[in-house]
Amino acid sequence: MAEKSFMTVEEVAAELRVSKSKAYQIVRELNAELQKQGYLTVAGRVNATFFHKKVCYSD
Repeated sequence: MAEKSFMTVEEVAAELRVSKSKAYQIVRELNAELQKQGYLTVAGRVNATFFHKKVCYSD
């Protein structure tokens, strides 16, 4: 199965073991950072690669 480009709030909450409201806050913060860098974002979803980089799970 191909790796997904985006993660939903539910996936963020499950991976970090936090509530959905905390996951929404994290997604909003990450998307705001991406927007400052000039990227388009989708509400309620975050780029999976960027997410893993920011939470120190990337190589």
